[in-house]
Amino acid sequence: MSSGAVRLLVLDFALSFMWLWSGVLVKIFVFGILGFGNDLVSEVVKASFSILNMFFFAFLVKISNGSAYNPLTILSAAFSGDFSKFLFTVGARIPAQVIGAITAVRLIIHTFPEAGRGPRLAVGIHHGALTEGLLTFAIVSISLGLSRKIVGNFFMKTWISSLSKLTLHILGSDLTGGCMNPASVMGWAYARGEHITTEHILVYWIAPIQGTIAAVLTFKLIFRQPKQEKVNMKKKSE
Repeated sequence: MSSGAVRLLVLDFALSFMWLWSGVLVKIFVFGILGFGNDLVSEVVKASFSILNMFFFAFLVKISNGSAYNPLTILSAAFSGDFSKFLFTVGARIPAQVIGAITAVRLIIHTFPEAGRGPRLAVGIHHGALTEGLLTFAIVSISLGLSRKIVGNFFMKTWISSLSKLTLHILGSDLTGGCMNPASVMGWAYARGEHITTEHILVYWIAPIQGTIAAVLTFKLIFRQPKQEKVNMKKKSE
């Protein structure tokens, strides 16, 4: 394994670890330190800090040249790449993110026992799987669209992406937690001893992966480059 691949695995682990901690620290800061309660104002303040947090992590992803804290982000790219890239993503990068999330949750529970036990399914398994699948399909489609339509504008791309993630999270929060991040959910499920249950695997892994695949295939179908255009581009390059 090359030094670049090892570096990427370490960064994936670190970002996944930091992402779990950031979500807990935002809640502690808003509800514990600032003293907000469970009302509309507190949710607005929390949402504002969440968006700032997503900007911070988008910046970290940018300067680290491709590291990620969400398996779905790298899966959508792996499905469009070659087979060796797909194997590296599934066999190494996603496990690194999962290990980072599990490590983070263990430390969170040890340091802040009042932090909770993470997202839980509040509806039936099939209802939950459909919810997570649709949420994932939406956010992956938005991300692919932003990558195609907005090139080079970091602020605008991150702003739209952050608002989209926050909106989708709110829509699914009362049903599945609105996670759209299998590694993060895995961290909490492992701490509860529920990481190998049918509910966890189907709702928080299989459904989001299917949503990701559907989004990638739909995007390719909609924005498929005409054959004649490909031929013309090839001639120009020659």
